Amino acid sequence: MPPERASSLEVGLAFLRLGLTSFGGPIAHLGYFRRELVERRRWTSEAEYAQLVALCQILPGPTSSQVGIGLGLKRSGVRGALAAWAGFTLPSALLMVAFAMGLRISASHTAWRHGLLLAAVAVVAQAVWTMGRQFCRDARTLLIAALAAIACVEFQTAMTQLAVLFAAAVIGWQRPRHESASQPVLPSTKPGLSRRIGVLAWAGFAVLILGLPLAATLTSSHVLSVADRFFRVGSLVFGGGHVVLPLLREQVVPPGWISDREFLAGYGAAQALPGPLFSFAAYLGAAMTPSPNGLAGAALCLVAIYLPSFLLLFGLLPFWEALHETGVARAALNGINAAVVGILLAALYKPMATSTLQASTDYLIVLGAVALLVIRRVPSIAVIAICIGVAAALG
Repeated sequence: MPPERASSLEVGLAFLRLGLTSFGGPIAHLGYFRRELVERRRWTSEAEYAQLVALCQILPGPTSSQVGIGLGLKRSGVRGALAAWAGFTLPSALLMVAFAMGLRISASHTAWRHGLLLAAVAVVAQAVWTMGRQFCRDARTLLIAALAAIACVEFQTAMTQLAVLFAAAVIGWQRPRHESASQPVLPSTKPGLSRRIGVLAWAGFAVLILGLPLAATLTSSHVLSVADRFFRVGSLVFGGGHVVLPLLREQVVPPGWISDREFLAGYGAAQALPGPLFSFAAYLGAAMTPSPNGLAGAALCLVAIYLPSFLLLFGLLPFWEALHETGVARAALNGINAAVVGILLAALYKPMATSTLQASTDYLIVLGAVALLVIRRVPSIAVIAICIGVAAALG
């Protein structure tokens, strides 16, 4: 393993690469992260990665972005967390701002976009396979993963995922304690993230979630009103990704800040871009009226919607690590790790496979891509290029 500390520039460049190539939505992003940062760069272990994913899934906000922030924090402290967020988010955010300011981006169902989605299915399938072999080694964990997958397919809500993780933790807690004794700890909150910082993060979150609506009402400030609405969405949405879109619409369309047609045009463009779907906030900030809009509005909305992710994660990690040291927490995480595999499997099936695999050739392309990733260990960027080329040739 490389040393835990590294430059924030290294972190930023690694996540910039991911921000430019991670197509397919939040579940696909987790597959790309695992492939690039766990398997190729070895920044963290499979067990630590799975536990960070589980932790971020119980927090409101964009799971994949929070996982990226956590990985950047482990690698290079708070600066690394900021660099990871910027590298992963800014490419899609800048493209969304350009679209809002008049650049035409095709969001139609083209052959190249279909190839990107096929590659994303393959990357997630590889992640499910690898993590399943790591965390589902006996009948109990296989059963947990299977039940988690069934529940998430049948009841596709964010609350289902939370209920599944809670039930898995209870089941895992019941297994003999000595079986959990050798489990690794959660990714270290070192360097530099103390309990004092955790308390300050929680306090900052409480002040903003309670104070922003009050300040916006008392001052009638449009800037504070925009910040309040986007901060609230980032604080209260579970499931991330597409779940945030109807919530954002309720915040910006009824007040007349943007039309339904403009909102849907931005949503269509967002589907064709890599990186987190929360970058859609940058488009709204740039396109809304009255001012601030343009770059200033995009920056305001982007910071407001992501700030809760930093505060909640920074507030929980120091205490979560201490809790994980106890035998009870480590035992519970056995079940949570298996449930994460089931949740990823459910998302791989629906909506990823059901909405992407439309013809027999699609299945063949995905199977070939999975073989390249798992057996030949071809870099994911090369697999993406192959899938795009084959889909374009067929399409």
